[in-house]
Amino acid sequence: MEGILWKWTNYWNGWQTRWFVLEDGVLTYYKSQDEVKQGCKGSLKVQACEINVNSIDITRMDLVIPGEQHIYLRASTSQERQKWLVALGTAKACVQNKNRKESTETNPDTLKSKKSELRLYCDLLMQQVHVVKTAANATEGPEVEKIDEATALLTATCDTFIKTLEDCMKLSNANILYELSPNNDVTLPPFNLNPPNRKISKNMSRLNSNDSQ
Repeated sequence: MEGILWKWTNYWNGWQTRWFVLEDGVLTYYKSQDEVKQGCKGSLKVQACEINVNSIDITRMDLVIPGEQHIYLRASTSQERQKWLVALGTAKACVQNKNRKESTETNPDTLKSKKSELRLYCDLLMQQVHVVKTAANATEGPEVEKIDEATALLTATCDTFIKTLEDCMKLSNANILYELSPNNDVTLPPFNLNPPNRKISKNMSRLNSNDSQ
């Protein structure tokens, strides 16, 4: 995916348009589309960043690499932002699935990141359903173009949500299997399947002898 997004530069220049290109799990931005051949202004791996949605500004989204980088972005419309969020989420899920197939190790932080992504996609689904309802119940009749556009986004978000949910389940199962692995040093209380009955048998024999007397 590629297109124009507004990027926060500094307090002097404020929001500036940049040309963004999302390809192979890497988000790259240029000063403009015409200056792509002159080299990028910056880039980041989608896998390494957290995607945050601003609850007040419906066109804004933040990409954060904890402790390293923080990029503030704005789209032209809320629908455009949703397209980018779905594309970024899908790219991130694809890269993580590929890496997970290559490695058998599990990381608790990965599960935590996936849960935050689920909340993000859940919020997106709610917004997109609201857009569909609003367009369908318009006073002048259903707005077919908006409905088609919103349902296409809704479908893409649902697919990404399901993939992320499946990843969460796999990671949870992997963590459970790791905790139950025999390699882990777990001390269990001693138990005996065949408790001694010698004392009981002696006591019973004494009782029988007393009864006979």
